[in-house]
Amino acid sequence: MTPALVSAILRSPATFLFARVLLVVPFLGSGIAKLVDFPGAVAEMAHFGLNPPWLYAVATIITQLGGSVLILLNRATWLGAGAFGIFTALTIPIAHHFWTMEGMQAQMEFFFVVEHIALIGGMILVAILGERTRAA
Repeated sequence: MTPALVSAILRSPATFLFARVLLVVPFLGSGIAKLVDFPGAVAEMAHFGLNPPWLYAVATIITQLGGSVLILLNRATWLGAGAFGIFTALTIPIAHHFWTMEGMQAQMEFFFVVEHIALIGGMILVAILGERTRAA
């Protein structure tokens, strides 16, 4: 590919939409799954010691679906991305506390944490790009 072609692809609104879709897939999928299986979502919250679990399940579904819609529509993208950044950071001490584990389990949870940190960076980038495209 020539640099001009790469530049055209990177500047394309379709590419920006595709990137936003890819970025929200984990949240959108999880939110839909929790909505479809609300008792399972409540059980998941209870498993992690969150009380009342039904309230955390509702808040999680709202965050995951609402944030996904905001990012996909590129409307208040900063809000959706910010909510996901905070949400993702909070899951680390709640669900991925590798420092309390040993062996392979600790290593796997550490990898999840590293992926979460990268996802937070992606949310910062989508918020920046959302603001730049809104201002353009």
